[in-house]
Amino acid sequence: MLEKIEKFQILLLGLVIAIGAIIASSMITSAISKDTIIVTGSYSQNVVSDSGILEFELRANMPTKAQSFELLKKQKPVVMKYLEEQGIKPEEIKVNAQHGYEIYKINDRGISTNQIASYNANQSFSIKSSDVQKIKQISTEITDLTAKGLDISVSEPSYFYSKLSDMKVQMLEEATKDAKQRASAMLKATHNRVGKIQSVRMGVFQITPVDSNDVSDMGISDTSSIEKKITSVANVTFRIK
Repeated sequence: MLEKIEKFQILLLGLVIAIGAIIASSMITSAISKDTIIVTGSYSQNVVSDSGILEFELRANMPTKAQSFELLKKQKPVVMKYLEEQGIKPEEIKVNAQHGYEIYKINDRGISTNQIASYNANQSFSIKSSDVQKIKQISTEITDLTAKGLDISVSEPSYFYSKLSDMKVQMLEEATKDAKQRASAMLKATHNRVGKIQSVRMGVFQITPVDSNDVSDMGISDTSSIEKKITSVANVTFRIK
């Protein structure tokens, strides 16, 4: 009885191995068309952002339009002095025009009336600097100005890498090399070799935080992180020897 069980187990194991070999062979064959093989290669490189942008808004709420704009006018020098103390140059600061809108009173039934309760005014600022660490620092500390009576709303900073265009050719070359290595590994099982490149199609670039593995068919362009990972993809068609 035990001998029969052992023979059955050996037979079952052999069947599993055979099926696995068929599936592996099928996967390799599916990438091969006639005398060519199509392989996707990739290459990643970490970079550090070389510029950053921080946007924030100064707000005022007063009984009248004139009072709201006057308050913004008085508070603007406080903001400018703070940025100067942080080492931000005047040419790195963009100050936009003031805007505002009326706030209407709500009656007892919760319906807005035509009576003006107050006036909201706002003025937005934008800082662009190559000192990305300074941008990060200001983004977390500028709200300290609320202690001086300022109402400030800060957006998340954005970080950029300006030399991506210069890297694209090199990264495409490295991704193509990776594709060739992958093709060689796939063809090894068929006792064939990789021949000349027939065509190369560059895929989208993925710009993500260093510790991210996210990908998108449309590409990702992360602006939230200072340190980024740039991944290039190349779809390469090789001839088979």
